[in-house]
Amino acid sequence: MRRGLLVCAVSFAALAAGVGGPQGLSRVAQAADVSPSVYAPISPQRMSDAMKVLGSDAFEGRAPGSPGEARTVAWLIEQYKQIGLEPAGENGGWTQRVPLQHTRVGKPDLLQVAYAKNTLPLEQTKDVYFTTGHGVDRLKIQNAALVFVGYGVHAPERGWDDFKGVDLKGKIAVFLINDPDFDAKPDEAVAGKFGGRAMTYYGRWTYKYEEAARRGAIGALIVHDTAGAAYEWSTVIAPGGESFDIAQSGENQPVLMQGWISTPAATKVFAQAGLDLPALRVQARQASFKPVTLPKARFSLNVPVEVSHLESQNVLGKLTGSKHPDETVMFGAHWDAFGMSKDAQGHEVIRHGAIDDGSGVAGVLEIARAFKAGPQPERTVMFASWTAEERGLLGSAWYAAHPMAPLEKTAANFTMDVLQMAGPSHNVFMVGAGQDTVQDDVAAAAEKQGRVMLPEAMPERGAFYRADHLPFARAGVPVAALMDMAGYPDLLKGGVPAGRKWLQDYMVCYHQACDAWSPDWDVRGAAEDVALLYTVGRALAFSQGWPQWKPGSEFAATRAKSAAVRGGQ
Repeated sequence: MRRGLLVCAVSFAALAAGVGGPQGLSRVAQAADVSPSVYAPISPQRMSDAMKVLGSDAFEGRAPGSPGEARTVAWLIEQYKQIGLEPAGENGGWTQRVPLQHTRVGKPDLLQVAYAKNTLPLEQTKDVYFTTGHGVDRLKIQNAALVFVGYGVHAPERGWDDFKGVDLKGKIAVFLINDPDFDAKPDEAVAGKFGGRAMTYYGRWTYKYEEAARRGAIGALIVHDTAGAAYEWSTVIAPGGESFDIAQSGENQPVLMQGWISTPAATKVFAQAGLDLPALRVQARQASFKPVTLPKARFSLNVPVEVSHLESQNVLGKLTGSKHPDETVMFGAHWDAFGMSKDAQGHEVIRHGAIDDGSGVAGVLEIARAFKAGPQPERTVMFASWTAEERGLLGSAWYAAHPMAPLEKTAANFTMDVLQMAGPSHNVFMVGAGQDTVQDDVAAAAEKQGRVMLPEAMPERGAFYRADHLPFARAGVPVAALMDMAGYPDLLKGGVPAGRKWLQDYMVCYHQACDAWSPDWDVRGAAEDVALLYTVGRALAFSQGWPQWKPGSEFAATRAKSAAVRGGQ
């Protein structure tokens, strides 16, 4: 992908004035293979222009708390104003304050595993990668025992407990990534118990860190493998030792050290303790598995930590409903990316985030324009640009805990994160398909476009648990999320092979500097997806219907508790 650079003469003031001016225009591909009516009223050109601005060097990768955040937030507010939205933030403003703690670990003075007769030194970013969410000036762990807990899953409803009462207090818990049935063969008893290749929340790294903290571990290391994690080691180490979190205390405090260990390093650590990691992987797929303490192996770490506290911002706009202003339909995407960091060669780079998630933000802006151009919606429609998604869905999670509109009367949340730039397609993928009825509505809208909606083709990536709709789902709000990383587009030009090439090429740039704007993009495929969510959201905004979770969904019970405020629905 080509890097999209701003001409030096283009000032930030010019950018803030809006997209679409002569210097901001890209030549969006326009072929005769699909009618613009398929993605109307969404403009691929305006989407491309917005991504060019958001992915430019001037925004420095849009890291929370950076000068790039200030420029991004100012630009977004200006766009909201130009569209004609109303402020939906705190105190009548455009933003919602999100208090964050930022930490960055330095170069370790000590990082090793000591055995009875020898010591194995480890190297940050090569062998392990760790961060901390604690506000300490030095991260110290001295001679902590290492305990292999398999997949680290405690799921009574599935008859599964990897912990078997083991005491993890003051110890390092070592996990496998994904679910116990991820690598299972068809004849193994665990096969299908956790959805097969589809990742459950138990398979996410966030769950494993949470479980380690609940059980008193001082540290957590997840053994990385590309298939189970769904991304390369380069993606793991990309944050450069920094971590953002919402400051917690007491029982909600995260584990002191959290991180990953590469498979080669983990294999060596286990081998020097006399253990066979590949064999233990197989054992961990059995319900009878019990945690294994690495014999005479002690983990030590001593590293300085830079700590700062900052306030980041969600940017919120709305159109107030004409008949039911207390009921809300929400569209959202995250404005943040990974900012500036050093690459593997030590060079400073900007991780532009033009597609992740400049594409989603561009979609939100287009949907807002479409609503504003039409009649006033009967329900309130909110347009959200979230902070700190890349740091753990922090901005959306903060909103879900401190909503600016009642979640009990939020009809649905529509999220866009990583839309494809390869052109019109025959298909579209829904992450977490089958969870609720609003997803069915999106499928019906896709059919009217002449397309077919499919469940995600790579459910092992756990995409449903990796975007800003998740805090809303956990709060009971029905959701529909489009993420074009979820499968290979069947492109009108080139079919699935061309779609596979696009996604494979993009994944090389995922969270990297090369996720940058290109004039070669065909944004019409992304516009088709945005139009889908607009169509379904618009129908909800002019109705009194309440989407429902499907029977068996893990989120249905939470929604049911507030059914009375929706007339029993």
